[in-house]
Amino acid sequence: MQPSEMVMNPRQVFLSLLIFGVAGLLLFMYLQVWIEEQHTGRMEKKREQKASSGWGPVNYLQPALRTMTAEKIQEHITNQNSKFHMPEVLMGKKENLLDPERPTRNLTKISVSQAGDQALNKITRSSISKAVEKHRGTQMLSVKSSETNWPLDIRPLNKSLVKDSKWKNTDETQEKRRSFLQEFCRKYGAVSHRQSHLFHMVSRIYVEDKHKILYCEVPKAGCSNWKRILMVLNGLASSAYNISHDAVHYGKHLKKLDSFDLRGIYTRLNTYTKAVFVRDPMERLVSAFRDKFEHPNSYYHPVFGKAIIKKYRPNACEEALNNGSGVKFKEFIHYLLDSHRPVGMDIHWEKVSKLCYPCLINYDFVGKFETLEEDANYFLQMIGAPKELKFPNFKDRHSSDKRTNAQVVRQYLKDLNRTERQLIYDFYYLDYLMFNYTTPFL
Repeated sequence: MQPSEMVMNPRQVFLSLLIFGVAGLLLFMYLQVWIEEQHTGRMEKKREQKASSGWGPVNYLQPALRTMTAEKIQEHITNQNSKFHMPEVLMGKKENLLDPERPTRNLTKISVSQAGDQALNKITRSSISKAVEKHRGTQMLSVKSSETNWPLDIRPLNKSLVKDSKWKNTDETQEKRRSFLQEFCRKYGAVSHRQSHLFHMVSRIYVEDKHKILYCEVPKAGCSNWKRILMVLNGLASSAYNISHDAVHYGKHLKKLDSFDLRGIYTRLNTYTKAVFVRDPMERLVSAFRDKFEHPNSYYHPVFGKAIIKKYRPNACEEALNNGSGVKFKEFIHYLLDSHRPVGMDIHWEKVSKLCYPCLINYDFVGKFETLEEDANYFLQMIGAPKELKFPNFKDRHSSDKRTNAQVVRQYLKDLNRTERQLIYDFYYLDYLMFNYTTPFL
């Protein structure tokens, strides 16, 4: 062979380098996977060692695997004890018998063609099934007592401090809510949570150790004033009326449950009085939109507004694209219902079933925004709060605006067609069922 023939041409050099490069990359990826596996193995071993330390098993959240579908929900609730009733949208009834405190709404009648109704029904069934199946791992849990120390049954409330007979009706309503939620959660379960998710599940829960209270924050359901109350109970302020909005939301005065270790979390969940306050999902959604998008906001406009306008507004002007202000309610709903959202979810319109996990954490007290002051003041008396402490009734921000109520919601829903309204209901399907809210304005 001649020396000139032994010299590799540029193409051969390139192919050789490419082959060596690919081989090196594959080797690097293999080593990375191997290192991660070794690290995971060490972490699992540590968890097992901690589990055997004497204070409880690691997988105390492990439930039985059960599959939940929209059809099963309807079948089981329909067949359960007569004191529990399916919301009217699923039962086909004109009134909700379980919750007498909340008047039944009249549905807005819209004439559509038979073909349109069939298409809507198809969309509705599909979206309900998808919503249930998609979030079943985080929304519905049924924990077997034989497998865990996690408390299953709601405890009787300690009412020894409630002396006034005027709370009789409030107490009866509270027991109905607790029983309804417990019965609902007892019947449905899904994929289990691992303990590594525990800190996420309690990340919205605030702790007040002096009175042994756990409060799960649901934005747009009185949470600002509830945090003011917790600060007063904790000795951080003398009056709820003297605490500013910024001190409530941006100060680091209150502890959250995820700031404790596993023993601290577990102990408080089993011994403290756990409260959650909820709101009609449609009203809460409209309230969040009005607060975040109809007033100047240095976070929601540039982060959410710009992304929403860019994706859902054809031929948007340069100014709107640059500052993100002026988002329309219909555009916001398109973002909410989009499985490929340009930006993620936000706690102000996230489902309560994913904020507070009411079928995993057994709340002792279930308050509602619709009866907020009455429920809150009854709760304060029950936990032994100072007699002079009353739940504040002022509007936290934009005090000149009319409060979001059923009439306001109707005005916003006029911009949506029937399918869009139905899909919003499907999105909040579990929240409507868990807390026995009547159907929205479909």
